Amino acid sequence: MKAAVLEALDKLVVKEVEDPVIGPDDALVKVRACAVCGSDVRIFHHGNNRVKPPAILGHESSGEIVAVGERVTGFKVGDRVAIGADVPCGDCAVCKAGYGNNCQINYAMGYQFQGSFAEYVPLNKTMLAYGPVHKIPNNMSFEEGALAEPLACVLNAVEFAGIKLGDTGVIMGAGPIGCMIIPVALMSGAQKVIVINRSPGRLDFAKKVGADVVICSSEEDQVARVLEETGGLGADVVFTANPSPQSHIDALAMARNRGRVNLFGGLPAGTKVEMDTNLIHYKELIVTGAHGSVPRHHLQAIGLIASGKLDMKAFVSHRFPLDDVNEAFRLAESKEGLRVVVKPWGE
Repeated sequence: MKAAVLEALDKLVVKEVEDPVIGPDDALVKVRACAVCGSDVRIFHHGNNRVKPPAILGHESSGEIVAVGERVTGFKVGDRVAIGADVPCGDCAVCKAGYGNNCQINYAMGYQFQGSFAEYVPLNKTMLAYGPVHKIPNNMSFEEGALAEPLACVLNAVEFAGIKLGDTGVIMGAGPIGCMIIPVALMSGAQKVIVINRSPGRLDFAKKVGADVVICSSEEDQVARVLEETGGLGADVVFTANPSPQSHIDALAMARNRGRVNLFGGLPAGTKVEMDTNLIHYKELIVTGAHGSVPRHHLQAIGLIASGKLDMKAFVSHRFPLDDVNEAFRLAESKEGLRVVVKPWGE
């Protein structure tokens, strides 16, 4: 089969590799769509201790099952499926408690398990038994199915932040993930959603998907503007959906007393942030992180997309064949568009 192979840092090569061989408890999926995530770009440039080149990346995907092992009962040939990233081991105390995204083994598609920047992706026994692989209805496109993975991460973050009816939320970062938080926050009860971004271009899209207020942080003081928009009180919930250390600092300043701050966007490895923890102490802030999702979030995401309540088609800005995967990565990193999707079969 043809696949995009990460041979070394900054070296992604499209070439023929051996077809995956599945066992009696496995399945094989013909990949129809695989989106480029920011973490794929980071691995491409900086690597990851769970990714050992040569490796095939890609964890936001969907496709059609073309083969199943003789002991597989939950899926059959012809099933249309969406595939997520984080795969619980299913055996440890954390996984059994329902928090498989915090599993100490931390299996993931496109990391220890082969990813989907390829014509075919195998799903092993662990993935089929415990992972985020779910059937999708015929009215859902494969592109929409691939975006169930990032949407699942959003659902995890919004759930963890505990948005309540009437809350004011701030989202720092208007990339694809930040913009996905907007409609989910509104559906969860937020009365007002404020979106902040350094460049003005993506703020137009943020408004299209429901932002009430947009702030260009390169043109005005984001903390002062949030305080102005909230009558000096600050926001009930603040999400940092970007890789900027300064956003972590400013999030504490723009949160109201007893507000919640969700550090959603990861920072480069080893980054240290000097934060005024007195703000946490005296304002009684709740500061949390959010990492990935668990399979139930992936299933919830599919349900929301299938119902038409969330329009994931609007988040796909560019499509590329597998041969042009390097251009897809370049475009995703340039932030010229939103989600960039690779279609191995050019459909």
